[in-house]
Amino acid sequence: MSNEAMAAMVTGNTIGEALTRSVRRNPEATALIFGDRQWTFAELDAAVNRVANGLIAAGLQPGERVAAYAHNSDSYALLWLACCRAGLVHVPVNYSMTTSELAYILEQCGASALFIDDQAHADVDTAQQGSQVRLLGHMTGGGEPDVLAWAQGGASDAAPGVPVAETELAQLLYTSGTTSAPKGAMMTHRALMAHYTSTIIALSIDPNDLFLGALPLYHSAPTHVFLMPQLLIGGATALIDGPKPGPVFDYIEKHRAAAFFAPPTAWIALLRDPDFDNRDLSALNKAYYGAAIMPEPVLHELRERLPGLQVYNCYGQSEIGPLATVLQPAEHDDRPTSAGRPVFNVDVRIVDEDMNDVPVGELGEIVYRSPQLLQAYWDKPDQTEESFAGGWFHSGDVGRFDEGGYLYVVDRIKDIINTGGVTLSSRDVEDCLYTHPAVAEVAVIGLPDDKWIEKVAAVVCLKAGESADAAALEAHAREHLSAYKVPKVFHFVDDLPRNTAGKLLKRELRDRFSE
Repeated sequence: MSNEAMAAMVTGNTIGEALTRSVRRNPEATALIFGDRQWTFAELDAAVNRVANGLIAAGLQPGERVAAYAHNSDSYALLWLACCRAGLVHVPVNYSMTTSELAYILEQCGASALFIDDQAHADVDTAQQGSQVRLLGHMTGGGEPDVLAWAQGGASDAAPGVPVAETELAQLLYTSGTTSAPKGAMMTHRALMAHYTSTIIALSIDPNDLFLGALPLYHSAPTHVFLMPQLLIGGATALIDGPKPGPVFDYIEKHRAAAFFAPPTAWIALLRDPDFDNRDLSALNKAYYGAAIMPEPVLHELRERLPGLQVYNCYGQSEIGPLATVLQPAEHDDRPTSAGRPVFNVDVRIVDEDMNDVPVGELGEIVYRSPQLLQAYWDKPDQTEESFAGGWFHSGDVGRFDEGGYLYVVDRIKDIINTGGVTLSSRDVEDCLYTHPAVAEVAVIGLPDDKWIEKVAAVVCLKAGESADAAALEAHAREHLSAYKVPKVFHFVDDLPRNTAGKLLKRELRDRFSE
């Protein structure tokens, strides 16, 4: 072995090596829980090696892409970690994708393997046609090869011995594709390890806290903001399939889960559930939210109904790991609508179209420099060049800084509304409408209009047992907003469209109500 190879082995900091360090520190501690199965760190380590060796024995070579199209489970987490150990590139796929959407991902990334569960939404056989997939596996049961069968003893538990460098790809994180075809963000081991350092510091990740993971692991935040930092610091994660109020309340109450992450839509659903005040939620001491802007009235309600709760606002996007800024619990008192300050490994600017810094308080695009960032978009050089124009990564979000250096995210660039030549943020209107006692949830969008360019439209869900019509909501808005911000039309619906990570899909609303 050369001196360079020896040095790389001794000083390596890949995800697999970081897990090994955590296992040595905490071999008998609980690492992962799913249903009736619990894995200590030592058991998890052996299981990851077995799955990695199973992948290698199946003929997969370092650098090949392994797609995961499945719901949350311990097998899902084991497959991800095994790919890291085997030098393979993990490709998490939204399990609600249709056959054609899954086919696009498989073909675009050139996946060699696809692992599914028995809840597969798409016609997997059809989706594979025309792709390079040569290995179709299962997360648990359903046929061979089987991740759980490997993990429970189907292969050697010796370390696979595949050399993996920090600069190599660990994962292709596909963007949600709300405005165009999904793009695969190329995330290296080094980028994700930098991200885990930032996350552990900014979110006060504590090995004594049982984290309840309900959001789908195909999304970057559940995996890279919570599951992985918990594992690397020696804490336990309990996985469930979805943030439905009943199962979430059960786990917090019965198993004393102390930390939980959800997007605003899921927190709203929990607050609106009639059982919220009947459950013992006293074990929950850390509430994390992100993936979308939390309406200020909802934030106040959450803090009032769970006094003493430590609340963290997590802002970012998949391409940066995804955590970029955090608003700490104590900072919510003075700046409840801020996204906080940059985390340890992230540098943030607010710039105009010419890449000049805008003055404090003025709006511009949020741009980043960070070791956490993607390497590029997979096989999309034009989009990569555009995103890194000017030597900074362009987020696509509009924001501003205050005098204290705190970031305020105003809107996605595509969600800014131009009405009569004046631009406004949908958030301002949404926060106002949330203060009406009958409103459970609201989304404000711009709809095409011959006179106004875009007219402000509000899509509203009412609370159970409450009533309000367009006239009442318009009157409420006029009392609190400038005239140009008052919605010109109100649509009432039973539910708002969102993806499986809880992110509101305003594009669908614009398509629906533009007709």
